[in-house]
Amino acid sequence: MQNSRSGGQLVVDALQVHGVEFIFGVPGESYLPVLDALHDSPIRFIINRQEGGAAFMADAYGKLTGRPGICFVTRGPGATNASIGVHTAYQDSTPMILFIGQVGNDFVEREAFQEIDYRRMFGPMAKWVAQIDRADRIPEYIARAFQIATSGRPGPVVLALPEDCLSALAEVADTRHYTPVQASASFAQLSQLREHLAAAQRPLLLLGGTAWDTLACQRIGDFAQANHLPLACAFRFQDLIDNAHPNYVGDVGIGINPKLAQRIKESDLVIAIGPRLGEMTTGGYTVLEAPIPKQKLIHIHCDALELGRVYQADLMINSGMKEIAAALAELKPLDASAWQESVAAARAELQAWQQEPAIFAQEQAPLNLWQVVQDLMQAVPADTIVTNGAGNYATWAHRYYRYGGLRTQLAPTSGAMGYSVPSGVAAKIIHPERTVITFAGDGEYMMNGQELATAVQYQAGVVIIVFNNGMFGTIRMHQEREFPARVSGTELHNPDFAALARAYGASGEVVNSTAEFAPALQRALHHTRLHHLPALIELRYDGNLITPGASLQTLRKLAQEAGK
Repeated sequence: MQNSRSGGQLVVDALQVHGVEFIFGVPGESYLPVLDALHDSPIRFIINRQEGGAAFMADAYGKLTGRPGICFVTRGPGATNASIGVHTAYQDSTPMILFIGQVGNDFVEREAFQEIDYRRMFGPMAKWVAQIDRADRIPEYIARAFQIATSGRPGPVVLALPEDCLSALAEVADTRHYTPVQASASFAQLSQLREHLAAAQRPLLLLGGTAWDTLACQRIGDFAQANHLPLACAFRFQDLIDNAHPNYVGDVGIGINPKLAQRIKESDLVIAIGPRLGEMTTGGYTVLEAPIPKQKLIHIHCDALELGRVYQADLMINSGMKEIAAALAELKPLDASAWQESVAAARAELQAWQQEPAIFAQEQAPLNLWQVVQDLMQAVPADTIVTNGAGNYATWAHRYYRYGGLRTQLAPTSGAMGYSVPSGVAAKIIHPERTVITFAGDGEYMMNGQELATAVQYQAGVVIIVFNNGMFGTIRMHQEREFPARVSGTELHNPDFAALARAYGASGEVVNSTAEFAPALQRALHHTRLHHLPALIELRYDGNLITPGASLQTLRKLAQEAGK
């Protein structure tokens, strides 16, 4: 016979059954029995300073490990704050479970203090939303949550925990550890894939999505090399292949190399393994036209419902990434004489695309952001984790940084601002032995910069580089294109970020010129290694340098000439 356990204890015991290491959250009185049970648990509760930061950290954990990131928040305001991380996990296909303390069942449907119906709130942005009303069903619900979050297309699950359920006692057995389930390609589908590839003249391989592991990425890289295929990665999935791989030809998303975009448009076969083929990856559904692309398309995805949703591909295969990689590794290489020269040509186009842009010479800028990235790559190891949120500043990492392989890039495909600092702190907590660099815009940093306190508290020595140009740069860029010289709502008055970092207990420096950056970076890296505390470098630069390809003045002039 099982011993009676409280609902709070059952929750914590179930999390231990499923191998949970960390919980990210903000405490609330609505789940006090869980907090009490965690007191004697090996699970580390990472105390965040805002629920949005906690949810982003859970998302980062899911991306880095492939296992569900766990987040606990209180009801009402806590849940609404955390919703940004749930939406990000949904669009990014990240396994994650959000637990929300809920009003007791005796108060439900009265609009009690901070009461929300979470099924209605989270329904469109989670794989499953449920409320556990009976303590004896807690192990069952949590096992199902892990199963759903990791099987097929990974994603977030939301579980509400009423207070009376957490306090109630129940005698119930623990479940087994969850086992993710993925589909596999059939022999007939693999034969069709081989036939399509054999008939092609200008094929291209496009990787994306989640549920990859190191072996699967290696197998796909070997498949591309054996068949002389140019290999590109979808928006913010650039780390699916070591960017030094001889077949890697660039990323497909915002700010795509125009020559790579043209190469995809002129391809006669695109083999897309993993990506949803969403708006960002397809350039607003133009690089691949919807619903029927001009190119032949083989779309391989872990969710059968994603196949045919936007694109009616010539061949649609429902398969997990590990499964399709293993299957492709068994295929005998084809005669690639028709297209084998394309890899070297596409690779040369990538190298040209990553050269220093002319804008710095034209504008005589004291701080060269291209050189900042070059100095960074020379100073950090290949397995460094680079994180960023949304904003034009991220272009400098996306275009010029060469990612060293799987799980070296953390960034939201959802375009969520405020992701950079929490994800960087989480990455350093999860992998204290690795170097972690965070790229943050000035506006973006201020949305979750308070998680620097979390980094100090848990001795997470992340290096944060703040790009301070005094504006919401992406919006300003679009503003100048559409309404030139009518600046409205995009200017920022910022704090002294370096001084603010020092107030938190981190180190902080300001860099105004190119020559100052490399020494400041070395001091920051030394500080993080010696003291196990974060370091912040504030880059103060001319906001006119909005993109590698054009200044704000240029965009304004072009818009005015166009009569806008």
